[in-house]
Amino acid sequence: PAARRAFQRLADGSGRLRVPVVFLTNAGNCLRSAKAQELSRAVGLQVFPEQVVLSHSPLQLFSQFHQKCMLVAGQGPAEENAHNLGFKHVVTVEALRKAYPLLDMVDLSRRPKELPPPTTGFPTIEGVILFGEPVRWETSLQLITDVLLSNGNPGAELQEIPYPHLPILACNMDLLWMAEAKMPRFGHGTFLLCLESIYKKVTGRELKYEALIGKPSPVTYRYAQYLIQQQAEKQGWKAPIRHLYAVGDNPMSDVYGANLYNNYLKSAQQNQVQAGLKRSPQAASPQTEVHLGSDSSTSVESCESILVCTGVYRHNAGVAKETEARTTERVFHGHRDFCFDPSLVEASYVVQDVDAAVQLAFKKENWS
Repeated sequence: PAARRAFQRLADGSGRLRVPVVFLTNAGNCLRSAKAQELSRAVGLQVFPEQVVLSHSPLQLFSQFHQKCMLVAGQGPAEENAHNLGFKHVVTVEALRKAYPLLDMVDLSRRPKELPPPTTGFPTIEGVILFGEPVRWETSLQLITDVLLSNGNPGAELQEIPYPHLPILACNMDLLWMAEAKMPRFGHGTFLLCLESIYKKVTGRELKYEALIGKPSPVTYRYAQYLIQQQAEKQGWKAPIRHLYAVGDNPMSDVYGANLYNNYLKSAQQNQVQAGLKRSPQAASPQTEVHLGSDSSTSVESCESILVCTGVYRHNAGVAKETEARTTERVFHGHRDFCFDPSLVEASYVVQDVDAAVQLAFKKENWS
């Protein structure tokens, strides 16, 4: 209910948003247009697809892979999503399984009854896109590992294991997510953890990612900022945007990501003042540097994290704030490649719900 109230505040008299807003989700097993329709029904006003950032939306920036033959894993319209993002040649796990039926051997009922003829004409895979958690984990884990070990030719006999392996683009690192169940559910981060563990166990080497996107990646927050600035221009805003407010219910993705991006912005400002200043290791990952550039022209100075208590995070009223906020003893649910710093999961503000978050942002910006 608080979400509808929040969006009534954000809208003008004609029901249009008077403030630039983007919806940042780690969902990726749907189309942007479908997510926009779902959000429109939820918040009570029209949400446009260009306001929605799915976990994989920033892959539009990764044009160096758009002409390569990519294996895509996940649920929903994976092929359509890949094509919409600019990828021209994609192969699904299911298509790979059909081409090489001897690879998927865990489920006895799906094993071929007779030896199939050799596969011919199947393209060499040049990279892997992990959109989100698949349905049959054993099939996807096996076939993705096969592709990596065979350098994109899973029908071939295993020769020397190539390393570095083929590029992997992974979207959505959430270990857990909150659904209707009382306890959190496995997310795509859990699937990535399985894949990383299997690859290391089999090869003795670390699985490497070309990019990790979706919250909390700085690439995703930079892409969201770009969309917000586009909206502001369309709405005729003359003054540059100085502050972003990132509202979310998950300290390990929403808050961590906003704080990490805030560090990136602060460090970018310092770089403008002091050319050649070495960036703090947590300001950004190498992929951020590659795909976002130095971006010296940005007007945005900060990204404030606002944690709400209506999802993964539940405020324990019976515990003192200082005790509850002691994160040094918490288990880190973030991805392996994002180092843990207790300050990154400490929200700038903790409020009850998204309506209170919007009111807080208005107060800080002196908006009525």
